[in-house]
Amino acid sequence: MALITLTTPQIKDDPEQQIRNFKRTKDFLVAIDTDGCVTNNMNGKQMVIFHPHYMGFYNLWEIESYFREIAEYYNLFSFHRGCNRFLAVQYTLKSLYERTDIQKIIKEKNISLPNKETLDEYIEFCVEYNFGLGNPSLEKFIESHPLDFELYKLLGWSEAVNRTFPSINPKIPPFSNVKNSLMLMNEYADVVIVSQTPYSDLLSYWETQKLSPYISIIASQEMGTKMHHIEVIKNVCDYDEEKILMIGDGDSDLKAVQKSNGSFYPVIPGTEEDSWNKFPEYFKIFIEGGYKGEIEEKLLTEFSKAFLKKPRWEEPDYDHITAYKEKQEIRKSLYERLNPNGRLLIL
Repeated sequence: MALITLTTPQIKDDPEQQIRNFKRTKDFLVAIDTDGCVTNNMNGKQMVIFHPHYMGFYNLWEIESYFREIAEYYNLFSFHRGCNRFLAVQYTLKSLYERTDIQKIIKEKNISLPNKETLDEYIEFCVEYNFGLGNPSLEKFIESHPLDFELYKLLGWSEAVNRTFPSINPKIPPFSNVKNSLMLMNEYADVVIVSQTPYSDLLSYWETQKLSPYISIIASQEMGTKMHHIEVIKNVCDYDEEKILMIGDGDSDLKAVQKSNGSFYPVIPGTEEDSWNKFPEYFKIFIEGGYKGEIEEKLLTEFSKAFLKKPRWEEPDYDHITAYKEKQEIRKSLYERLNPNGRLLIL
């Protein structure tokens, strides 16, 4: 089945049509995340694009080390990894406001933090009307709040991210065994992409890497949560729960498929190549009906160990400089490769 694509007007007016109208062709359904799961781009997109753009839009460079530490925790190193960008900002702002050490610094330096109430209201709006968290729904929210300049800044940051991301993302290849695994999946399953990345970025990546022939549709942030994507497709096509599999690298992926009582195959951060190399063996077990239970639980235990259980700043021996330096070599290598002239604090 060839990849069905949406036009820009369709994304703006009715993005969910694609999952509502999905046609089943196989007995099995496999949903796959992209960023950090199919391609090793998570650190790069957050550290080199998302975080510096946000600090630039909101004049937060004077607390760069604190902002990066918090934003990296929620976006990369905790179970929140892979969550929607606006939710990640919400979590980050909450910690910025709650931490007494940061509050002391911003008072001394007369720094203004972004208005978190504005973001909270936008997220509540999307929940109330079942809109996906993304630029199209943010634009709808702005229509009813035309004088709230904080919203324009938030949209500007998100648009800047979207404009920058395509210059880096398509160049990063998929993990080595992804293509072979997709070919195997295609024999038995309808394969769909479920992600909190914008549709245009996902389409560009899958087409640039010549992987689009192996998938049926792309469900992006504009179409709601990953959980919503899978639930709608499951109900529309009446897949048996034991024949649904989600492949992902974050807790949002796990929860997305649990709502539909499907199974989860983790691409474990830090050992992604190994996860994909072992996937064909586990997929055959899944097709044969032997995956759910002991085998899945063993992999979930390994998956859980890959994430921090709580932020460093909540540990009794916490030292901010030490904590920031822990990820310093990752940041340096990414900037050297992707943005050598970019702004980065080195301690």
